[in-house]
Amino acid sequence: MRFNRIVFTLIALACVAVLGVALYMEHMMGLEPCPLCMLQRMAFVGVGLVALLAALIGPTGWGVRLGGGFMVIPALAGVGLAGRQLWLQNLPADQVPPCGPGYDYLRETFPLMEVIQMALEGSGSCAEIQWQFLGLSIPGWSFVLFALAALAGIGLLVFGGGRRRRGLLD
Repeated sequence: MRFNRIVFTLIALACVAVLGVALYMEHMMGLEPCPLCMLQRMAFVGVGLVALLAALIGPTGWGVRLGGGFMVIPALAGVGLAGRQLWLQNLPADQVPPCGPGYDYLRETFPLMEVIQMALEGSGSCAEIQWQFLGLSIPGWSFVLFALAALAGIGLLVFGGGRRRRGLLD
């Protein structure tokens, strides 16, 4: 199996694992996801779908670069979303915005673009730290994972052609 295909496969599996953990935290641990969390899940789905498609196709040359480039887009969106939530979580208590309605209510009541806009603004529920591991909250871990996916995508974009360049002594 080609190295690029392995990278795409591992990224797709990591996204499935992250989404599985998110669903476990929601349904088994009772942690209610805020609207920003739901948008981050969508970004993980985007990264995972691009990586899965590339893993199944097994592209070579420019196809690897294209797959890496398309993977960077949702990964960077995820970095921005997780960064926004981390910013909200680190606001002083008197500056935290008031809690708003949950994601399900927003989705059922408002048009999609308004839901996205309201979710990006964040609310008090987005600033709440419900769980931590090794000192990082859920959006902290999301930020790290999105950054790694973006770096992998950039690496595939830049070096994905697989063509060896000749050195000075070759």
